[in-house]
Amino acid sequence: MIEINPHKITRAEVVVGIPSYNEADSISNVVKQIDKGIQKYFKGKSAVIINSDNNSPDNTGRVFLSTSTKTPKIYISTPPGIRGKGNNLRNLFLKIKGLRSICGMSVDADLKSITPEWIKCFLEPLARRYDCVVPIYHRDKNDATITTNLCYPLVYGLLGCNIRQPIGGDFGFSKKLVDYWLGQNWSEAVRNFGIDIFMTLNAIKSGGKLCQVDLGSKIHKPSAPKLSPMFSQTADTIFRFLSENENLWRREIDLKKPPIVCHAENKAKYEKVDIDCKEVEERALSEFRANYKFIKNHISPELCSLLEKMFLKEKSLKIDAGLWPKVVYEMFRIYHMNSNKEAIIKLLRALYFTRVASMVKENSLKTQEEAEKAIQTQAHLFFKMRGYLLMELAEGLEPPT
Repeated sequence: MIEINPHKITRAEVVVGIPSYNEADSISNVVKQIDKGIQKYFKGKSAVIINSDNNSPDNTGRVFLSTSTKTPKIYISTPPGIRGKGNNLRNLFLKIKGLRSICGMSVDADLKSITPEWIKCFLEPLARRYDCVVPIYHRDKNDATITTNLCYPLVYGLLGCNIRQPIGGDFGFSKKLVDYWLGQNWSEAVRNFGIDIFMTLNAIKSGGKLCQVDLGSKIHKPSAPKLSPMFSQTADTIFRFLSENENLWRREIDLKKPPIVCHAENKAKYEKVDIDCKEVEERALSEFRANYKFIKNHISPELCSLLEKMFLKEKSLKIDAGLWPKVVYEMFRIYHMNSNKEAIIKLLRALYFTRVASMVKENSLKTQEEAEKAIQTQAHLFFKMRGYLLMELAEGLEPPT
């Protein structure tokens, strides 16, 4: 790990981390807001701001270190050629451990809407013995489609935990949880975009106390260019976790909702998200044709017939909220029992693109509030239909191949 520590900091009670790659144009504002938050709400604590970088060629680190702050700063980085947000956060956790910090938080380096109150909301609950603080952001009805259609309904449906945005990108966390995360297996997907769902899932598994904080709108750079690898790495991480931790979802569970313990003033308006349904459906068709043949023999005859009619015969793509839980649970069943996991995730991605296009069309007639209610209803359907997955596993078990 590369490190620049101008103030020779060896101990800090509180750490605020900023994972980054090529964020020289945005990181300075994030650093200033963090510094204001620390000085306003945690002045009596020894604190440090850490930029955990991927050796950014645009001089993100130089901009970070040259930004004027009252709070001391440390720059750390992966070696040249090593990328991934997960690698950045792993380095941050190791540094937190080395500084013997009692708590920490991390925020994305491209945030435009961050305010000093965010620092208060992420860190204050940790003094009240919460272990993980997860954000709630106000977003356009067509935004955050991986959250809406995969992470939120699966965490709700199989783990019974109503965490609205389990991959919000920003977190507060206790020392105990940092130690727990470092003790888990870090796959290649986790070392990249799978890190956010990894953190949430393992926070639940650890038995630690979770809470949520309402931070208003999250304005940052659009994630659309990263959507394909982000989906694949996130889906592989959540499927792998569920496959390896059957005891968490094969039992009777009660729904629980971590409390919302802080609201931050934020006047920023969420950005409208426009999605080209035709383009998304073309990607879905292309990826389905490329990957269906590898998985076809493992899919139930009923779903096989439906998908072939939709994708290969009529080419009229529609996956509504009633069908989507069956599709995801079927794909997880196959993933759980089959070794060709890469092809399964690729086929799931094609089906996810189809669900996104269908959702956008449904949302065209809905208000923001109606669309949010539909998201909640879909998540509850995942919970109601968890028996479908358990039945599929009981009646249709295949030997691992």
